[in-house]
Amino acid sequence: MLSLIFVFLVLKPAFLLCSLTDPMCFMRMKDKENPEGDKDIDCFFSIYTEHGNMKNDYFSGNLDKQLTPKNIHLIFSLYFAMEEINRNPHILPNISLLVNIKCNLIADQKRSGLSVKRSEIFPNYYCRNQRKYLIVLTGPMWVLPATLGSFLYMSRTPQLYYGHFQPLLSVHEQFPHLYQISPKDTSLPLAMVSLLVYFRWNWVGVIISDEDRGIQFLSELREEIQRNTVCLAFVSIITNDDFSYVKMIQHYYNQIMMSSAKVVIVYGDKDSNLQLNFILWKSAEIGRIWISMSQFDRITIIGDFLLNSFHGTLVFAHQISEISDFKQFMRTVYPSNYSNEISFVRLWWIYFNCSLSSSNCKKLKNCSTKTLLKWIFRQKIGMSMSDSSYNLYNAVYAVAHSLHEMLLQQVDIWSENPGKGLQFDSWKMFSLLKNIQFVNPTGDLVNMNQEAKQDTEFDIFYVTDFNQHFGLKVKIGKFSGHFPNNPQLYISDEMIEWATDFRQTPPSICSRPCSPGHKKSPQEGKAICCFDCNPCPENEISNMTNMDHCVKCPEDQYSNVQQTHCLKKVVNFLAYEDPLGMCLAGLALCFSSLTAAILAILFKYQDTPIVKANNRILSYVLLISLIFCFLCPLLYIGHPHRATCILQQITFAIVFTVATSSVLAKTITVVLAFKVTVPDRRMRWLLASGAPNFIIPMCTLIQLILCGIWLGTSPPFVDVDVHAEHGLILIVCNKGSVIAFHCILGYMGSLALASFTVAFLARNLPDTFNEAKFLTFSMMVFCSVWITFLPVYQSTKGKATVAVEIFSILASSSGLLFCIFAPKCYIILFKSQINSFHKFRNIHFKDENIH
Repeated sequence: MLSLIFVFLVLKPAFLLCSLTDPMCFMRMKDKENPEGDKDIDCFFSIYTEHGNMKNDYFSGNLDKQLTPKNIHLIFSLYFAMEEINRNPHILPNISLLVNIKCNLIADQKRSGLSVKRSEIFPNYYCRNQRKYLIVLTGPMWVLPATLGSFLYMSRTPQLYYGHFQPLLSVHEQFPHLYQISPKDTSLPLAMVSLLVYFRWNWVGVIISDEDRGIQFLSELREEIQRNTVCLAFVSIITNDDFSYVKMIQHYYNQIMMSSAKVVIVYGDKDSNLQLNFILWKSAEIGRIWISMSQFDRITIIGDFLLNSFHGTLVFAHQISEISDFKQFMRTVYPSNYSNEISFVRLWWIYFNCSLSSSNCKKLKNCSTKTLLKWIFRQKIGMSMSDSSYNLYNAVYAVAHSLHEMLLQQVDIWSENPGKGLQFDSWKMFSLLKNIQFVNPTGDLVNMNQEAKQDTEFDIFYVTDFNQHFGLKVKIGKFSGHFPNNPQLYISDEMIEWATDFRQTPPSICSRPCSPGHKKSPQEGKAICCFDCNPCPENEISNMTNMDHCVKCPEDQYSNVQQTHCLKKVVNFLAYEDPLGMCLAGLALCFSSLTAAILAILFKYQDTPIVKANNRILSYVLLISLIFCFLCPLLYIGHPHRATCILQQITFAIVFTVATSSVLAKTITVVLAFKVTVPDRRMRWLLASGAPNFIIPMCTLIQLILCGIWLGTSPPFVDVDVHAEHGLILIVCNKGSVIAFHCILGYMGSLALASFTVAFLARNLPDTFNEAKFLTFSMMVFCSVWITFLPVYQSTKGKATVAVEIFSILASSSGLLFCIFAPKCYIILFKSQINSFHKFRNIHFKDENIH
């Protein structure tokens, strides 16, 4: 038996998956002649045995028009099970199981009051000269066995309850004589939450009845909900007290109507005030998707489909294997003298295999009634058992197997009862029944041990009103919880698409899902399912919906515009291949070539007055320094290295110091040349000794000392900046000591300011080739460029900073070049007649005559 159970558990998931390839549909009709619809009515099935081959008399007072179709179906399921057992030679050979049926006992007792004899209600109440019943099968309503169970115990008759599991009836101290065949709904909360997760419904309401079973279900549901990030929008606990219910009825209605939850779970006692709620809400057009258990799947004229909804109802039912012989039995059991008003089509669901291709309808809502009915009635008509019917079927087999086990043991099982033959011991059979396990004719393993029984498998049905008279019930999936750590939910997408509009229906959620690129921000004071969606911070991403936190990109990556992916950052520096780098390098070479050409011109015409004026050696030094100034930007272009970073700063500092000190020396030379006309030996000695030429090495030496301090303390180095610009890794030359860098700039600025001041003061000195005005303009341009450079330099990043620095070098150098040497070249090349000593003497002679 253990090996059989192991094989059963291993192969069951495969069977579940295969069974979904052929889902079932049921057409249901409302019977206007029976306003109660398929309502449950209490029934007592008293089992007894007879020797020989006996047959149950199906219609001797057992069936009447007061029974509902559901109870008639129960009775037929009972008869079918007994016929199978009585025909089977391997179970209870030469012994027949027979039954006495009493239904509507509560209603009959209310009508007749105390006039009904107890012997007519309770089996074995009078033991003398009456038939001895082995066991009573009670259900499907739980009120009767709970109310009248003590009388059954007094009559020494055990009872087996085949209705849905009730926690109250499992209390052994109160009901020691009663045993439930139904398993607990231990996996139902997990199955429902799994379905919610599948459809991505995380904002649901719950309506339960105020009883132990409903409260326990709610507690288990909360646990599963917390594990799967589903939230309860509201919880309505429907009281069973009529007075309190009348006061709360408007509150229940407002609670569901004011909630934004589109999905509502319903669980509890179907015969409590919970049922009344849905009857009252029939015309309210609530428009919710109901999720419930099979007990609420019923048809009444008063309430139509009990969970009537525009969107339909999802029903969880215990998995029931198909019993093929039951169809034939239901066809043949119908007697000719039975009422024609209740046809088998109205008794239960019409069974057929869904063949979507033959229906010519891709969607259920597109099917006309005529097309759908024609499609339905083409199929083979048969019957399918309900949960209670299947439990009753297994209960009869459990009794038979217990009796058969007693026969095999042959120990104190027979007792003499005069006039009635041999009978079994009820309590001995009852003790065996509670622990027996067997495989029923459908191949299902039935374990009667309540501790070992697990309600782990459910069929999932979609129920909807097709029109005023017809409803359709479609099997859309299954749930198996045999493996608690890995429960399996199987859904037929084909049936979902055909029968429902769940894919198009707005999902039942508190907040819209946060799209990739956003993160959830919980709303204060609300459930975890209610949140706001905020964009991810800079350089952070979220690549899935409903992410709680954004993920920061690595240092060498950056987020795209949508902030859904991290992209590799591009290494960025001012390269020669870059158009800007190419343009600046070209300008540097052009200006340096032009400077060299000017130097060549001055060197060629070195003996002319305009070249000799203001110290031609200083002019040569200035031009050479400007050539290096123009070439200096080439050190800034290209991939930075430690050597280039040091060279570019040191070269820049030295060559510009030489240039500015050369200008300062030239301005001093202009002043001394004018002063030499005044009889002063000291001035003559300064000019003759070439004292201005010493300004350049002195100023350069000071700059060299500053550069040495810079290199010794914090020299420039290659730096990688991954944060300065989005999507770029900037490779730049870090200045190292910013103070040293600004000291060098400040020193060159002071030299330029001194040159500008001296030149400005000497601008109007009366000399033929006085270049004080040009020096003034050149220093003005030089100072303007570098004053503008400082704020622009601080506000740019990456290669733009390098480009600004290069531009400043080129602009200030070209300012010196053109302002000082353009007029000289113009005179040398185009006004050569005034650049001669003869012309110079004539002009000087005219000046003397004037004076």
